[in-house]
Amino acid sequence: MPLLIGLFGGTFDPPHIGHLILAAEAGAQLGLDRLLWVLTPNPPHKQSQLITPLEHRLAMVELAISDNRRFELSTVEMDRPAPHYALDTVRIISEQNPSADLVYIMGGDSLRDLPAWHRPADLLAALHFIGVMRRPGDSIDLPALEKIIPGLTAKVRYVDAPLLDIAAHEIRRRVADGRPFRYFLPPAVYDYILEHNLYC
Repeated sequence: MPLLIGLFGGTFDPPHIGHLILAAEAGAQLGLDRLLWVLTPNPPHKQSQLITPLEHRLAMVELAISDNRRFELSTVEMDRPAPHYALDTVRIISEQNPSADLVYIMGGDSLRDLPAWHRPADLLAALHFIGVMRRPGDSIDLPALEKIIPGLTAKVRYVDAPLLDIAAHEIRRRVADGRPFRYFLPPAVYDYILEHNLYC
C-alpha cells in the first residue's frame, strides 16, 4: 500500500500552536503517514506585507516540528525560483516520492478559490485527494465547483478542525505591542523570537 503524504503549505510567520493542532488533526483524520510543511518563501498574495526573512521562518518551523516524527520540513519551494504554483510543487514532491500518494491540505477558502489557481484540473489529477479544513460557518458550494473542475467532489475529504482563533498576524501584533504571546507558540519558537528580536 503506498505511503500517504500530506502537503501543508504556508508562510509560517511564525509557526504557532494553531498550525500544529491543524496539522496533527489533518494527519490523524486523513490517515497520513507523513506530513510535509512546505514553507513558502514569497507568497504572491502577501506582496504588500512585510515578511520575516526566510532563514528565520525556516529555523522556527524546524523548531516547531522537531518533536513529531511524522512532520517534515520541505524546501521544495525554496529550492526553485518563483512563481511557486501548487501543481509544480506537487509534481516535484511526487518525483521525489514515486511510490507515495499525495494529499494537498488547504482551508475552505482555498477550496472556494481553487478554480482561479494555476491549472486546477491538472493539480486535482496529480493528487490522491484534497484535505479541506473546515471552519464553523464557512460555506462551500461544492456542486458549483464540481461544474468548473469535474471530479473535484470525489477527491475532497473534510477535516474537522477545532475552532482556534489564533493567527500569525495577531501574534506579530502582540509582540510589537508588548502584549503576552508566549502561549500561542511552541516554547522553542517563543525563545527563538526573543533571542532574535523578531516582530518588534
